[in-house]
Amino acid sequence: MTSASDTSQRLGLGSGIATLHAKWGWIVALGVVYLIAGFVAFGSVAMATVASVIVVGAMMIVAGAAEIIGAFQMKSWGKFLIWALLGVLYVVAGFLTFANPLFAAVLLTLFLGASLIASGAVRLFLAFSMKRESPWVWVALSGAVTLLLGLLIVARWPVNSVYILGLFLGIDLIMAGAGWISLGFALKRRG
Repeated sequence: MTSASDTSQRLGLGSGIATLHAKWGWIVALGVVYLIAGFVAFGSVAMATVASVIVVGAMMIVAGAAEIIGAFQMKSWGKFLIWALLGVLYVVAGFLTFANPLFAAVLLTLFLGASLIASGAVRLFLAFSMKRESPWVWVALSGAVTLLLGLLIVARWPVNSVYILGLFLGIDLIMAGAGWISLGFALKRRG
């Protein structure tokens, strides 16, 4: 038996898909733009690395400004000072990223490698602590691949800092483009 909320949710989803169906061409076009941007990133991974670092720097400045604004909402001086200090540190780090994007790429690449190592190790630990009837093999495989990728990045650090972030950006853009294109064509077929 379905409830009224189940029916309204399905109707809402159906009308949303119908709206997307009418825009399938724009969704495919967006995917093509992503694909082109991904191949451009592959064409110059060093420039794509610098571009990704600049985007991270801009996000740090925006986050820092939000922290500083949020500090003025605090009721006590202690909390105000901590939030304001964090905001200032974010803003300063963002501007330092703009001042020296290659050094920032070196630090971000090391952080990425360490994060992948930690994530892979945690997934492996979780996989071997799962019950044997669950799909622990896939979790273990995912953890092993992530751990290996992190080790490869750290092993070639800092030399790979010039290209690794740009390479990841290119891969991400191409995968996102392929996803948008396939979604657009699936919506076209559906209607």
